[in-house]
Formats: sequence, C-alpha cells, structure tokens
Amino acid sequence: MELVDRERHYSPTEAIKLLGELPAAKFDETVEVAMRLGVDPRKADQMIRGTVSLPHGTGKSVRVGAFATGDKAREAEEAGADVVGGEDLVNEVMKGNINFDAAVATPDVMALVG
Repeated sequence: MELVDRERHYSPTEAIKLLGELPAAKFDETVEVAMRLGVDPRKADQMIRGTVSLPHGTGKSVRVGAFATGDKAREAEEAGADVVGGEDLVNEVMKGNINFDAAVATPDVMALVG
C-alpha cells in the first residue's frame, strides 16, 4: 500500500506529517506546494506578496558590493560587504572584472553608479 494517495487533497499539517513518514532518497529532495487562495490577482487589494526565510538558507552565499567612500566604506566593510569602493569599483564593474549578487550605494557615489 502506498502512503500517498495522489487523488486526495491533504491539509498542510497532514502533508508535513506524511513527508516525515516517507523513506529518504539518496539526493537532495524538494517539496512543491500548490495552494488556491481564492484571490483575484487583477485586484490590487487582493495581491499577496511575501518572502520566506528558510531555516538552513539556500546553500548559496550572496556576494555584496558596496559603492561607498570614506567612513561609509569602512562601515560597509565592517558590515560584511565583499567588495567596497567608489569610482575605482565602478570602473572595475564596468570592465567586467568584478561581479556580485547585490549592491548598495551611498548618496555621494550614486551619480557614479548611474
């Protein structure tokens, strides 16, 4: 007898409990969830947006670039930015020598960043 009835709709609580009872595979398993929320996405007051923080992250590290000078550059380094600089960093990025996933910029460097 199979543990999962593919014709049945499970409540979130039942589904999570059932996942724990299934045998483990020899690869990184994923779970796909589909929910009907009964909202009309064309209506602004019914839009649903949000983010979820996974308990163990995504497994990927995010490289952060900070466009800053002076004290703000020091603060960015202390905060954990991977690359920090002003006009020099802008030039290196434009040449394609430096890549990062997310960027922040101080107001004084914004004109250079564009």
